Amino acid sequence: MIRGIIKFVLRIVTLLLYRVKIVGQENIEKGKPYILCPNHISNWDPPTMVASLKRNDVYVLAKEEMFVNGFIKWLAVKVHALPVRRGKQDVKLLKDSVKVLKENHMILIFAEGTRNGIEKKGKIQNGAVLMSLMSGVPIIPIGIQSKTKYRPFTKVKINMGKPMDFSEYKDKKGDKETLDALSKQVMEKMIYLTNEEI
Repeated sequence: MIRGIIKFVLRIVTLLLYRVKIVGQENIEKGKPYILCPNHISNWDPPTMVASLKRNDVYVLAKEEMFVNGFIKWLAVKVHALPVRRGKQDVKLLKDSVKVLKENHMILIFAEGTRNGIEKKGKIQNGAVLMSLMSGVPIIPIGIQSKTKYRPFTKVKINMGKPMDFSEYKDKKGDKETLDALSKQVMEKMIYLTNEEI
């Protein structure tokens, strides 16, 4: 109930502030689990994604600092946010995320680990791919496009790619070389979707 109200408010706010266009949402089938992996350009990315998705069962991986402030912590819990300890491999988070995916929900993860990571010539973290290999759930790469980085009353585009199935590599989840190679594939697709004209 509360989650539905929060999403409704987020939808109104994002519609008022930004002209959101979302492409490729048909790649998300009803009742199936997915790992949603967009680029990260603004603090507005998570609420805009949550507000724009047709499905309500998305869990957002969010930096643990969000769980300190009383109201923000309450809000994060209500929108199904899971705390991330950045720079560390969090075994509990991985287990919790796999559990969510096995219940046929979705996980939203910003694999760059920081805003504009790819733009700064960085690479994405291996967490999304590791989660995919542990759960058998495909990754949907996403490109968020905003020339003005969410300046009010400008257009934001969300370009969703087709699912990337890495299930054939499930026995190599402990192989860093494989994780790096698959993460590079996801990153390349994210870059393509970010730059594609839609």
